[in-house]
Amino acid sequence: KSSYDVVIVGGGGHGLATAYYLAKNHGITNIAVIEKNYIGSGNTGRNTEVVRSNYLWDEAAYLYEFSLKLWENLSTELNFNLMFSQRGVLRLGHSLQEMRDINRLVTSNHLNGIDSQILSPEDIKSLVPIINLSSDVRYPVLGGALQKRGGTARHDALVWGYAGAADAYGVDIIQHCEVTGIRQESGRISGIETTKGLIKTKKIGVCVAGNSGVLASLANLKLPIETHPLQAWVTEPIKPILDVVVMSSAVHAYISQTAKGELLAGAGIDSYTGYGQRGSFSILEGAIAAIVELFPIFSRLRLLRQWAGIVDICPDACPIIGKTPVEGLYFNCGWGTGG
Repeated sequence: KSSYDVVIVGGGGHGLATAYYLAKNHGITNIAVIEKNYIGSGNTGRNTEVVRSNYLWDEAAYLYEFSLKLWENLSTELNFNLMFSQRGVLRLGHSLQEMRDINRLVTSNHLNGIDSQILSPEDIKSLVPIINLSSDVRYPVLGGALQKRGGTARHDALVWGYAGAADAYGVDIIQHCEVTGIRQESGRISGIETTKGLIKTKKIGVCVAGNSGVLASLANLKLPIETHPLQAWVTEPIKPILDVVVMSSAVHAYISQTAKGELLAGAGIDSYTGYGQRGSFSILEGAIAAIVELFPIFSRLRLLRQWAGIVDICPDACPIIGKTPVEGLYFNCGWGTGG
């Protein structure tokens, strides 16, 4: 339409969720969600499926715990199977300092009412029998922390669940519609320019992850974020063998097994800033070497696909959510990695 009460930029999980809850909880249904590609084509469809709330900082922990509680009932609410599996998320410690950090994290989680427990190497071996606990490796496992309520979910299913539910409330979802400008009058939003024409509106919500800085620049704003590629990959499928998510901060690698049997793995961010949905082989090679050291049994698996998302990172690794100096312009960004 030529005008909407609200325009949401970004057809991923956050953008579609924003539209859905505005309609469901606040009765605002004259909404357009605009996406430059197809819905779920950004980070929502390019991630490693992990869902957890065992974060350190109070602000982050409460946000992610609220999110985890939403996940626990979301398939029922959206009437769409999100394949949410609370298989547990295990974080490994490889040094005395890491174990001190893990103790601090678990204590912080307990103070915030979030489930978390410390595991010994023997506990870890019982939970993950295929892991290598040799003391002769570069990164010996000294212990870990487990959040049993954490796990995985199909984020592409989340997109379709939220999209269908928002559509049922009358929300318009407009794909292949890229933003080219943000119009302001006297410091207030008046409309948004797109490749499909001008849309008049007084409220714009931006949920575009790594492209947040680009959208902010259209409104003459500068956000305190950096955008980096974050890689992931999957192997050929094998029979079920890993029923927990295993993460290692020291080696910047994490791995789980999908419902199809693929081993789905990720690494730390590439150090350079950029918007390409790919990544450098050095990060991939280093993470795979660390995973094979932890799980020698995986060494002969063939890699099927490799890709990257682009993450927006704030200095404190906690997100920016809410108003901007431009009246009627809202940002939801800075969710990249940590907190």
